[in-house]
Amino acid sequence: GLMVVGLPFSGKSCCLTVLAGALTELNEKGLNNEFNVKVKILNPKSVTMGQLYGETDRATQEWKDGNLAVAFRTLSSDQTPDRKWLILDGPVDAIWIENM
Repeated sequence: GLMVVGLPFSGKSCCLTVLAGALTELNEKGLNNEFNVKVKILNPKSVTMGQLYGETDRATQEWKDGNLAVAFRTLSSDQTPDRKWLILDGPVDAIWIENM
């Protein structure tokens, strides 16, 4: 894993987008043996903990996967040699980061 930290609006997300684009362009040109980059971006502060990680439905007692589990499963089931980046783009919060 990698954590990019900095002040708000300092270009962290932009840097990752540019890097992903550059690596994909290198792949398209056949340079440096690079791979395409597939990016999935989630903002962990935009949803509840249950929506992020998953939770049991109170009425049916059935488990419902959260956005993070669905994203991990989608990226891990992709059999292409592409790089898969799951970016949690938002403020670091002690509550959600501790649950990682």
